[in-house]
Amino acid sequence: MRKVYLDNAATTPISEEVLEAMIPIFKEYYGNPSSIHGEGRKVRNAIEHARKTVANYIGSSIGEIFFTSGGTESNNMAIKCAVRDLGVRRVITSKIEHHCILHTVEHLDPSVEVIQLDVDEKGRISFKELEKLLQDNTKKTLVSLMYANNEIGTLLGFEKISALCEEYGTYFHSDTVQAIGHFPIDVSKHKVHFLSGSAHKFHGPKGAGFIYINGDAKIKPMIDGGAQERNMRAGTENVYGIVGLAKALTLAIQNMEKRRQHIESLRSYFIEQLEENFVGIEFNGDYDGDYLYTVLSVSFPPNAKSDMMIMMLDINGIAASGGSACSSGAEQGSHVLAALNAPEDRKTVRFSFSHYNTKEEIDYVINRLGTILPAEIKKELVA
Repeated sequence: MRKVYLDNAATTPISEEVLEAMIPIFKEYYGNPSSIHGEGRKVRNAIEHARKTVANYIGSSIGEIFFTSGGTESNNMAIKCAVRDLGVRRVITSKIEHHCILHTVEHLDPSVEVIQLDVDEKGRISFKELEKLLQDNTKKTLVSLMYANNEIGTLLGFEKISALCEEYGTYFHSDTVQAIGHFPIDVSKHKVHFLSGSAHKFHGPKGAGFIYINGDAKIKPMIDGGAQERNMRAGTENVYGIVGLAKALTLAIQNMEKRRQHIESLRSYFIEQLEENFVGIEFNGDYDGDYLYTVLSVSFPPNAKSDMMIMMLDINGIAASGGSACSSGAEQGSHVLAALNAPEDRKTVRFSFSHYNTKEEIDYVINRLGTILPAEIKKELVA
């Protein structure tokens, strides 16, 4: 049976080039990077080369990049340490953030005011509302807003948010996990205090990520222990993952436009074929405006097979998601769709693409949907 992977927002397949870059680390670079002997120094050099690579690609200084286990740790670190060390007493976020943001702010000290911005029907925040909140400077504030939503693909306006935060002297944190490697991001041009990335979202290994910490944001470690990561993140470094992350990011940046054109063409073709073959198809988010081009959130009309769609796709060899991938394995209501006031009787499937996908795979998915969906949704039968 054919296998089609369209769940790249959950995780991407690791590329062969990344694997090749990691193999020598497994085989030969076995020293502890904190050791001062030759074997340790060799591994330390590999880490620092990776740090320089990440810094160069996002426009930061080398000393502002710290390696972590991934986006969740980086996001937790930014918010919790900003409250603990920077005197933040108010956090402004949105109702469609990733759960690692929403659950983090839920567990902050009750004395910290948390404001979750509403979004419109396409998942866009109101900049007027944000600016009005920022004009009240009675509490030191952290704005934590994602670059691109992981479920519906809407872009929240990173550059405009950055400009507003800079104008009003507010700390700015952005969860850029879905955007790094897919959009150019330059922190030297757009002020941001904390920014997160995760290797497995751009064809690198799982368990490796980074946090950018602006030199103006003086925080202390969230994890205590040794002096790794220049006393900012204790624990022996995941050298294999760090080297893989740097290689994956290099490939993503160098091939960004080529990959984007290919993925955009597949996404457009998929939209065209869905509308051509089925009735009542809708798309969630700002899908034809400012969007994450790797994601397409498809809303199917109510039908008898709605509850079984993800399972039926899987049976037909197609990997997709019913919402946020971090809740995979359990069909449950999406907080993102709820924030959009999406109709509860419609079924949403998130299809997310990579440069490895092909037009033939899209044709296969359309064909399989034709066998999965009931007759009343198929245009040729309706006509």
